[in-house]
Amino acid sequence: MGALDAVAGRVAGGATVVFRPSGFSMVPLIRSRQQVVLAPVDPSKLDVGDIVLARVAGTVYLHLVSSVDPARKRVQISSNRGRINGWTSHDRVFGICVAVDGVTRSGAEGKILAADSNDSP
Repeated sequence: MGALDAVAGRVAGGATVVFRPSGFSMVPLIRSRQQVVLAPVDPSKLDVGDIVLARVAGTVYLHLVSSVDPARKRVQISSNRGRINGWTSHDRVFGICVAVDGVTRSGAEGKILAADSNDSP
């Protein structure tokens, strides 16, 4: 189980989680090791451009919502570098990025479910 799997479990359980992901697929929105705050999300409220933690085809990604399909209750997940990871159902979207290095992400506030706590991995 990877680091993102552990974070997904905690966010799915209702926690707001602060952590530092590594990788370059979300540059310049999120750079490797920047502090990210994830909160539980209501997937039915997601829009294109939201950054979410979601499982696609067995892998957990911290990537962008690139398309929404409300009728089928699913979203398409993609990197910020043009790679499409695929479609995933609402029940596999665990959280939304609410801040990166202390800077609040606009548009996330109305999509957050009530969180139990702030903690870090």
